[in-house]
Amino acid sequence: MFTVKPHFPVWQYLNQPLFHLAYPLILNPRRYWYHYRVELLERCLIQSCESQHRD
Repeated sequence: MFTVKPHFPVWQYLNQPLFHLAYPLILNPRRYWYHYRVELLERCLIQSCESQHRD
């Protein structure tokens, strides 16, 4: 079975918006990595739900 293991998003980490109320700055790389994986999972679930409704 093939599994995709995401790598740490260095570019997204370095290009975080500063002083933005909707996207707080996360300086801790471990916390950012956790937050990024949660958002990625949410995007994947939304995408799979949309594809199921199109049938």
